[in-house]
Amino acid sequence: QVQLVESGGGLVQAGGSLRLSCAASGSIFRINVMGWYRQAPGKQRELVATINSSGSTNYGPSVKGRFIISRDNAKNTVYLQMNSLKPEDTAIYYCNLNQVAGTSWGQGTQVTVSS
Repeated sequence: QVQLVESGGGLVQAGGSLRLSCAASGSIFRINVMGWYRQAPGKQRELVATINSSGSTNYGPSVKGRFIISRDNAKNTVYLQMNSLKPEDTAIYYCNLNQVAGTSWGQGTQVTVSS
């Protein structure tokens, strides 16, 4: 079984920054994709960013240029550096791990950006 634990969420003012962390534990294979998705009230779950084991990244259009995803393979941890935050970024952010054995999700961490 895989466990994903997010941290780093909170309340910030527009223009500020936050860094989210997600630590994975359990049956983690070397080849995998980790990422962040978010869901705002009344909205569908949205891709924020993903990063594979080799460091290749993919960003959702609304965060490209503002957010940076990175990972530490030795620690099975993925990070999301969020800069120039906007009220529209307010959502629950979920960590994701996708590998051959299956897909896992964290419980989510709330990010609230005030104007």
